[in-house]
Amino acid sequence: MNNKDLLIHSYPKQLSFDIDGLHFAAQEWGEAGQLPVLALHGWLDNSASFVALASKLKNIHLIAVDMAGHGHSSHRHGAAPYNIWEDVAEIFAIADQLGWQEFALLGHSRGGIIATIAAGTFSKRITHLALIEGIMPEPTRAEDAPKQLALSIKGVKAQSEKPLSLYADLASAIAARERGMFPLSYDAAKVLTERGLKAIPGGFSWSTDQRLLAPSAVKYIPEQMAAFIAQIKAPIKLIMGDEGMPKLFPLYTTYLKKFPQIDVHILPGNHHLHMELGVDAVAEIFNELFAPRP
Repeated sequence: MNNKDLLIHSYPKQLSFDIDGLHFAAQEWGEAGQLPVLALHGWLDNSASFVALASKLKNIHLIAVDMAGHGHSSHRHGAAPYNIWEDVAEIFAIADQLGWQEFALLGHSRGGIIATIAAGTFSKRITHLALIEGIMPEPTRAEDAPKQLALSIKGVKAQSEKPLSLYADLASAIAARERGMFPLSYDAAKVLTERGLKAIPGGFSWSTDQRLLAPSAVKYIPEQMAAFIAQIKAPIKLIMGDEGMPKLFPLYTTYLKKFPQIDVHILPGNHHLHMELGVDAVAEIFNELFAPRP
C-alpha cells in the first residue's frame, strides 16, 4: 500500500459555524446517531489532516474543524497572539451549535493539547479522548513567565511586519510543505496545502494567520497541566510515532509515566503518522477506543 492509496476517501460534507464574530470551516464524515467526535488538527495544519484517517474510523460522526487562523477559518481579531484557552472556548461553542452535550475529542499535536485541556475543563462532556503526538506542551517554569510574555509581544510585532511567503504555483507550495518542521510525504503535503493556500497577487500564499508563528503569551507549567489531566473522566489513548515526540523530546515518555490513566501506544512513524503509512494502526487503536461498550 502506498500513500496515494491512503488518501482515497469519500468526500466529506463542508460545514461552517459562526462563533463570536468568527467563521469556522469544518469537514464532516459519518452521520448523526453515531458517536459524535470533534477532531482538532495540529499547529499550521488544517482539517485535511484527518482525511486519510476518517474513512478508516468506524461508527462515528466525525467533524474536523479548521481551528481559528487555519485553513478556511477566520483569523482572530486584533493583534494578540493565539492562546490555546481561546480554542477551548471555541470548540465547546461549536459543539453547542451542533447540539452535542457529550462528545469525543480527537486531537493531533497542538490539537491534542487543546483536547486535553478541554477534557479537563468540562470533563462531564467528553466521553473519549483520542490523541496523536500531543497531550501537553513542552514543560516550562513559572519563573520564565516574564520572559515568555516579552517573547510573545516581540514575536507578534515581528510577524506583523513580515511579508507573506509567495509561491508561483501549487506545486512549489506543496514542495515547501514537504520540507516543513515536520517533513511530510508528497501526498500528505498536497492534501494539507490544497486547503491551506489562498490566491494573492502574483501567486499563492498560506491562509494561516502569521500570528500563529509568534510564541504564546502564557504557557501552562507542568503542575497546571497535571491538574487538567487529573480532572479528565474519559478514557485516554495517546499514540506517538517512534520518530516523533519520543525522539524530539526524550523526557516526554518519562514524564507520561506520572499519569497511569493514559494508555500510551508508540508506533512506527513520524509526527504525522496518522496521515502516512501508520494510518491503519492508528485507526485500529482508536476504533477499539470508540467501540460501543456492552
